[in-house]
Amino acid sequence: MFDRLLILSVFIVASCGLAYELIAGALASYLLGDSVLQFSSIIGAYLFAMGVGAHLARYVKDDNVLACFIDIELAVGLVGGVSAAALFAVFAWAAAPFRALLYAFVLAIGLLVGAEIPLVMRTLNARRGEFREMVSRVLTFDYLGALAVSLLFPLLLAPALGLVRTALLFGILNAAVAVAAAYALRRDIRQARLRGARGAVVLGLLIGGFAGAEPFTHWNEKRIYGDDIVHAETTPYQRLVVTRWHDDLRLYINGNLQFSSRDEHRYHEALVQPVLEAATAAKSVLILGGGDGLALREVLRRKRIERIVLVDLDPAMTRLFSSAAPLVALNHGSLSDRRVRVVNQDAVQWLESHDEVFDIIIADFPDPSTFSLGKLYTVPVYRLFAKHLAERGYVAIQAASPYYAPHAYWCINATLVAAGFHTWPYHAYVPSFGEWGFIVAGKRADFRPPASYSIPMRYLDGDATRLMFSFPTDMPRVATEVNHLDSQILVRYFEEDWREVQR
Repeated sequence: MFDRLLILSVFIVASCGLAYELIAGALASYLLGDSVLQFSSIIGAYLFAMGVGAHLARYVKDDNVLACFIDIELAVGLVGGVSAAALFAVFAWAAAPFRALLYAFVLAIGLLVGAEIPLVMRTLNARRGEFREMVSRVLTFDYLGALAVSLLFPLLLAPALGLVRTALLFGILNAAVAVAAAYALRRDIRQARLRGARGAVVLGLLIGGFAGAEPFTHWNEKRIYGDDIVHAETTPYQRLVVTRWHDDLRLYINGNLQFSSRDEHRYHEALVQPVLEAATAAKSVLILGGGDGLALREVLRRKRIERIVLVDLDPAMTRLFSSAAPLVALNHGSLSDRRVRVVNQDAVQWLESHDEVFDIIIADFPDPSTFSLGKLYTVPVYRLFAKHLAERGYVAIQAASPYYAPHAYWCINATLVAAGFHTWPYHAYVPSFGEWGFIVAGKRADFRPPASYSIPMRYLDGDATRLMFSFPTDMPRVATEVNHLDSQILVRYFEEDWREVQR
């Protein structure tokens, strides 16, 4: 019984330790961006702290190992359990110390988790004396616990519970292990009743936190976004938040504004309508990204379009914008149109596994703020575009801001050229974003910006379009490198450009 309890605790310890690490990385990525940097630095700091914790465990006296193990379990449960809630609150109310607190939590949790396994191994070794078998069993369950949580976290826990409640759930597991051990091993532990009582208090606090996590998260997100939150959801891919202020609906993905209903027509008309007006014979359109259905709405205004495929990674996104009444009203029910086929798949995987050819391709991807997004703007991906584009077709791409992020914008243009396209850069003023950039690309050098439009527009006309394709002196073309898959210089350009704006 004793050995089984400790081995089970190893499984839970490994699961909880990795869970806190994943939660910290995901939360930092949501709030700070650059997932590669966040996960890399957090993993490094966590492993370093684990090493320090393992070293310090050697100073625990043999007659105090079990008591120390229970104390550490309670500390891990409390610190790890409240970590996501505390970080979220600090970001919402005082963003400046967020990064310092993030690494303080990572180091503290790593230190405590690092001490746990050596204490378990010492206890089992003292009782069994068979070191080889003991090490094998402990490490087996340690790795199995890590595998379990690495699968459950992205597929089930984060989408179903969110980061705050997931952290509290694992804190509850740590505290439950401590309480169970204090009771089952009470004859071998100093002050077992006191430790059990402390464990019960910690367990009660964490359960109470779990019960109140949803309103707590809503309260802090309201502080971050300012407006009333009408929908908030954590998916396996991102955090979706929709806010409302009077008649203004706004979508945020991982904290970044995607559109405001007051001026999104400017963005989506500029992205879609110039190429559709120029390609008078176009009948088929591929939309990559754009799961909100707003670019699709603009395409569907052209009655001659017969076939549209929309590929968006996140089914929660397309489900939300095809079911929530205010959002369906905004996109005019575009996602349910009979001409549309919605595919929830990674855009690159879809391009690689299909051979359909389209007259128009519209790439409405999020900004290249992370390497997972930066890959969508690389030479290999643009060459895939070319394979799916008709000879006289055009590609329209959202390309960040030529004013605020000029190196990122012109890097996208240079990458398209390197992939074999002719390009026509242009820009439009969208009040929610400022001056924003787009690029038309084609296999042939025959694109002409429209002088007028055959259907009524809210924003575009011939004069506005002419100005869009002309760049003033304060938005000059800048020389950049090409964005390749292995280097992704675009992500660095994007970060450096926006960092300069924020100074």
